[in-house]
Amino acid sequence: MHNNRNQLVQTLKVVSLMALACMASSTFAETVGVKQLAWMTGSWEGPIGPNTLEENWSRPLDGSISALVRSRGEGKTSMIELIVIEEENDSIVLRLQQWNPGFTPRTPGPQVMALDSIGENRVAFKSTGEGGLKTLAYSRPSDRAFNIDIETAEGAKFQINLSAFNR
Repeated sequence: MHNNRNQLVQTLKVVSLMALACMASSTFAETVGVKQLAWMTGSWEGPIGPNTLEENWSRPLDGSISALVRSRGEGKTSMIELIVIEEENDSIVLRLQQWNPGFTPRTPGPQVMALDSIGENRVAFKSTGEGGLKTLAYSRPSDRAFNIDIETAEGAKFQINLSAFNR
């Protein structure tokens, strides 16, 4: 009788571990979507050198989330940027392009970046080809703070700290 009880306990342990493994794998197998980036929505601004950077993120809808970015200082706009994150192949892809005043493109086409990691109030992308950025990550450490972590193609790393902007 003692052996039967031990076998039952062992069987229950194995079944419990298998159930946990199935739950964990189904959690990790979920498709990544832009709805997971709803925390980015809002207007953010902060200093970037002598200028001010503004990021205005729309809410995620129909497979995309986007931002209109402006760098301004000394009474003029120095750069406009459009960022679009779209759902593709069970993941998300970021594309960005910048323009100088007069809507003159800084590059022939957008830089394309693939999802590197995603978590609660944070997302990171890595370049899939040529462009000025090697990595780009966003995080929201508090309700009023929004951070951008950048690594340039040359390897320089820096963080831009933005705050909620209420009009």
